Amino acid sequence: MNRKLAREMAMKLIFQMDIQNNFSNEITNKFLEEFPEDSQIDYIKKLAENFIENKEQIDNMVEENARGWKINRIAKVDLTILRVAIVEIYYMEDIPEIVSINEAVEMAKTFSAEDSSKFINGVLGSILEKK
Repeated sequence: MNRKLAREMAMKLIFQMDIQNNFSNEITNKFLEEFPEDSQIDYIKKLAENFIENKEQIDNMVEENARGWKINRIAKVDLTILRVAIVEIYYMEDIPEIVSINEAVEMAKTFSAEDSSKFINGVLGSILEKK
């Protein structure tokens, strides 16, 4: 599995957590059972653990930088893509920030509404300016 696919899997995992309202390592472990051993499994696990540990702070960053949007009004897919990118930007130092933003924009183009990529790019740009 390459990093792009692993990022998409991480997005699906965090989306599943949000839908089930269960942000636990148990969900992560159950999700990862379905995949063969791969170097990217460590990336997914690390991303999920960082998200679980820092969810409140990450969601606050989204709400503060999504001008005029409350977190419960943001499309679940868009919120999930933002969460993945923020974890990479703040908690995974081996990933360049620009890569995280570009990949988030590309995921939005694939998985979300037409204007979502612009919204995600704007929110992440604002977050990066304050970092």
